[in-house]
Amino acid sequence: MTSSVLPVAPTRGRLRPLGLDEVRITGGFWARRRHTNTTATLDHCRDWMDRVGWTGNFRAAVEGRLPRDRRGREFADSEVYKLLEAMAWEAANGDGAPLDAGIAALTDLVAPAQEPDGYLSTAFGRPGQPSRYSDLEEGHELYCQGHLVQAGVAQARARGEGELAKIARRAADHVCATFGPGGIEGVCGHPQIESALVELARLTGRERYLDQAALFVDRRGHGTLAEGEFGRAYFQDDLPVRGAKVLRGHAVRALYLAAGAVDVAVETGDDELLAAVVRQWEATVARRTYLTGGMGSHHRDESFGADFVLPPDRAYSETCAGVASVMLGWRLLLATGEPRFADLVERTLFNVVATSPSADGRSFFYANTLHRRHRGMAPRPDVDSPRADSGLRAPWFAVSCCPTNVARTLAQLPGYLATADEEGVQLHQYADADLATSLTGGRGVALRVRTDYPSGGTVTVRITRSPAAPWTLSLRVPQWAAGAPAWLVDPDGVRRPAAPGTAAVTRVFRPGDEIRLELPVAPRWIHADPRIDAVRGTVAVQRGPLVYCAESVDLPDGHEVDAVRVDTSVDPEDGPGRTGGAGDTVVVAGEVAVRGGRSGAAWPYQPLGHPRGQQPADPAEIVLVPYHSWADRGPSTMRVWLPTAEEGRSEGADSGTGAGR
Repeated sequence: MTSSVLPVAPTRGRLRPLGLDEVRITGGFWARRRHTNTTATLDHCRDWMDRVGWTGNFRAAVEGRLPRDRRGREFADSEVYKLLEAMAWEAANGDGAPLDAGIAALTDLVAPAQEPDGYLSTAFGRPGQPSRYSDLEEGHELYCQGHLVQAGVAQARARGEGELAKIARRAADHVCATFGPGGIEGVCGHPQIESALVELARLTGRERYLDQAALFVDRRGHGTLAEGEFGRAYFQDDLPVRGAKVLRGHAVRALYLAAGAVDVAVETGDDELLAAVVRQWEATVARRTYLTGGMGSHHRDESFGADFVLPPDRAYSETCAGVASVMLGWRLLLATGEPRFADLVERTLFNVVATSPSADGRSFFYANTLHRRHRGMAPRPDVDSPRADSGLRAPWFAVSCCPTNVARTLAQLPGYLATADEEGVQLHQYADADLATSLTGGRGVALRVRTDYPSGGTVTVRITRSPAAPWTLSLRVPQWAAGAPAWLVDPDGVRRPAAPGTAAVTRVFRPGDEIRLELPVAPRWIHADPRIDAVRGTVAVQRGPLVYCAESVDLPDGHEVDAVRVDTSVDPEDGPGRTGGAGDTVVVAGEVAVRGGRSGAAWPYQPLGHPRGQQPADPAEIVLVPYHSWADRGPSTMRVWLPTAEEGRSEGADSGTGAGR
């Protein structure tokens, strides 16, 4: 069996992804998130798009009421398409009848607005509106049509080709006719169309779409776009993709472009292009990525900063950049088979994607700061928020790209768990799940995975079907487990160390055989590279893949997090569970400054060795919570990187020359 229900379906590469018809998440952390996505978030997104008029734009287009009655930004159409994509993937996961009806209703809104030549936009091309493709830098026309194509591909794979898929193909044909050889020699200011066209080529077998995607990738970086306020690097139009050394500019755009470039490289066998993206990924992860996996440290242009410019309190770390990073990492994993890409996917899923939506799935973070200095104001539940600031999750935004991006990611999440190759099956992400696929030669394999990960570190895989010939089961051992023992236990009970990378068992498996991976999820201190100036003198806590934070609601006497210092000579420990699960909280030793004590010097800068006034501090156990749960309990201050008590004492000591600092 080879799945047809695949969000990403490469025809070549090191690994073959398992699709939504081969993997079913049955319980645990991600099952709860996906249930909320299906039962709350999808309807929430549709209701808000109706309320703010984005779905109504299509009706207004048909009735000739544009531009007068158009609502939302120039890219509002794309949110309708992302919702359609999310609904299509969810329809493939279970009882899809209600979702099919919702898809049909939205498609009936969209279809009449498509022009005879396949062009589709409610923001351009009609009387009184800017002409087609008159603003490639910021118009987002190709971006929106790319999301339309992705939605059509999702419907075709999940349900067979319906009206939405036909609309998408007509739009793609228009793009190829308009921007192909002899046409407009331009690119979209916001990459996305590239991956969409490749996926449509994979679906249909039509080389035309792949050729157009490759053309867009190769045109990038030759100054086809105007320089704009932030320069051509903002659009990734300053350097050819093959010549760039690191991801730069607008973070979401850069990551979407890199994902599209990987798709093109894989389908065309372009090893040079693939190597260029791997090189950029490596440099970006080493120098421009937050502990959470978040990317983008500039608010003004939503962009990457320079190397090691990762201030926690100014982290933009847009949710959509997290989604795009997962997309890129998954493609690189499939292309190369290297588990390091799955490591970053895991980190980003748990600490960015899972952080954005509230527990009820009806409010979201757009940006994901790592340090909140002031308590946020609760947003009004009936008004879309004009700001992306991370005070509290908001129900909707004037630019609401993140809720629909989270929705489509959670909808396709089972497709990120596992792969197969000629040797066997590989597990990359851990959740309660049932898997069934066929290996080379039609050898049927079925597995049942049971785990309370990430609360616990034990992953048990039970073989429920197996051929009478040897094959290999591989399990990823995360890089975060380095320095602590991880163990793999085979069906004979033999227990052996498992180093970060891949642990594998090759044998003739029998139904009922169990393989167990034991991962060390105990909390541990994390130190940053000293070149990240903004977090010198601080530490963070990580437990398994989860990053933790201090929140003011857990501090005594109404203190804020700026009063906290931690003692790294004492290991962090699991604390009392708030919801009954291990890892709900972590407790660290430290001290909390006493309010009303000495306020310190009037001038905050003193010569090294000069005793600086310090507030007296009381010893305290400080409770930390998973970062993805911060702000669940109302307005608070919060920080991930915590000053150390040692740093605080040494700053206030009369140390003469400061030797040894």
